[in-house]
Amino acid sequence: MSAAAAASSVAKFIKCVTVGDGAVGKTCMLICYTCNKFPTDYIPTVFDNFSANVSVDGSIVNLGLWDTAGQEDYSRLRPLSYRGADVFILSFSLVSRASYENVLKKWMPELRRFLPSIPVVLVGTKLDLREDRAYLADHPAASIITTEQGEELRKQIGAVAYIECSSKTQRAKRSYQEENEDKFESVCEEILLWKCLFQIIKDNPVEEWSPRSPCELLVLL
Repeated sequence: MSAAAAASSVAKFIKCVTVGDGAVGKTCMLICYTCNKFPTDYIPTVFDNFSANVSVDGSIVNLGLWDTAGQEDYSRLRPLSYRGADVFILSFSLVSRASYENVLKKWMPELRRFLPSIPVVLVGTKLDLREDRAYLADHPAASIITTEQGEELRKQIGAVAYIECSSKTQRAKRSYQEENEDKFESVCEEILLWKCLFQIIKDNPVEEWSPRSPCELLVLL
């Protein structure tokens, strides 16, 4: 198999690991994305896997979606799922100030401890509840997080993208949804490119082949 073919094979799979506080909606998000249905019962996750195929720049890519437990009881087990991750989906609830603050206090330190160079996509969940006046009236402890605050957090942690979503409605505001789709595809394209480049370099030691420029390397893809 040629270096280009091997790289292409490796690049057709992306491992996404979801992390974040318990009960922010990580499992619902993955179930809705892969099965197109909204689960009504809350069952805390330890580990679970989902799979979905997406089209990226005209090619079909398989997403391996790993669901993890956010509770402190599983802090020693959770990192076992991090091995081989290509991207982290770091989630917080748009109606929970605590989950928002834990992105900086808890989750980023943990991710950077185990895999310091893996890209992070920041996701604000439960968008429908942020706009639900009845829910907010019934839950006075809820504290809404604005889009501007989410973007500011993205900058603070160096995430490659910030996306807001609602698993229950399975849609976002129309103008924002189109932007989200562009962000998602852009992140996937970047991950695939780096996986291809890494595999080509791995299969072609410097003493056997040394590109004179990035363009010479990319022509193999």
